[in-house]
Amino acid sequence: MDHENLSPPAGRRSSAMEFSVWPGWRILMQDAGLATSPVLRRAQLPADLFSRQNVRLDSRNFFKLWEALEAEAQSVAPDLPAPLQIARVMTSDWFDPELFAALCSANMGGALDRIAKYVKLIAPMAIRIERTVAHTTVTVDFLDPAEPPPGVFLAFKLVFFVQLARLATRSQVQPLRVSWPSPPTVEADALTYKSYFGIPVTDAPLATLVFAAADVERPFLTENHKMWSFFEPTLRQRLADLDRTAGMTERVRSTLLETLPAGEVSMQAVSRRLAVSTRTLQRKLQEEGTSFQQTLDTLRESLAHHYLRNTEMSGAEISFLLGFEDSNSFARAFQAWTGKTPQTVRSEMSARDPVQPEEHQG
Repeated sequence: MDHENLSPPAGRRSSAMEFSVWPGWRILMQDAGLATSPVLRRAQLPADLFSRQNVRLDSRNFFKLWEALEAEAQSVAPDLPAPLQIARVMTSDWFDPELFAALCSANMGGALDRIAKYVKLIAPMAIRIERTVAHTTVTVDFLDPAEPPPGVFLAFKLVFFVQLARLATRSQVQPLRVSWPSPPTVEADALTYKSYFGIPVTDAPLATLVFAAADVERPFLTENHKMWSFFEPTLRQRLADLDRTAGMTERVRSTLLETLPAGEVSMQAVSRRLAVSTRTLQRKLQEEGTSFQQTLDTLRESLAHHYLRNTEMSGAEISFLLGFEDSNSFARAFQAWTGKTPQTVRSEMSARDPVQPEEHQG
């Protein structure tokens, strides 16, 4: 299917992945009192973007759109954060694939599984779901460590999940925990988010939401198996098209982002997830001018710098997230990549930017 592709100018680094801008966003923005023209002007995107068919943006322009949306929202209603302005008008009438797929589910557990599966179609992120008997933890991660999402985007995703649960169950679902990197420090915004979620937002390396098991299993009144069976094949085809057009390097990186915390970093494990042989994987990576180990090392190094700059996690915690056996292995690898220890790099970053990392009281 043809689509408008808005990518950075030649020579500028960009992800191979592209993300859809759905027409439903125009309606949602209008309902929230946000005019599309100034948003697109702020983002330096074409004025007719929302009227085009099948528009796709690279991650850089995708996030620019979100930053512009936040700026416009602040000018319209400075007392209400942009994610809450949008959530206030979010209804089942808003035809967005993510919302539609979720609302058709039997409960929040099923909705989260569907969103995690198809999220690559709509945003440069990965969603991880961990379940225990008592609760379910949802973590939002990013596909490009060198280009992390703006805070407004992370905040909106967590607001979206809570609003979805409330909309579909017609009950005031309250999460057990809400966290994202550098949450609002302005007291008014912090109190507004606390009022919405029912609990204070705390600081964490990754955007995280925890639901009680009872809320995850609460039946959705919007469940619709027939509509989902009609709609799913199109989403599945779009996902297959995306995987087919994405380069092998990008597919390996995306898979590693999902498997690193579990310690699944071998070529064999990644090959199984991508449903290709190790020989095919090696060949395709070589054709793209890289190798599996190089892709793994580059991703780990980029993530390590992100965690060292933006969090106060220990070397042991970072080594776990990067899939190393222990902190010593991480330290040796990091020194091989950079010629410096993690502690030295963190100190240098702090000296250049003394406000990073910040401490927030939850």
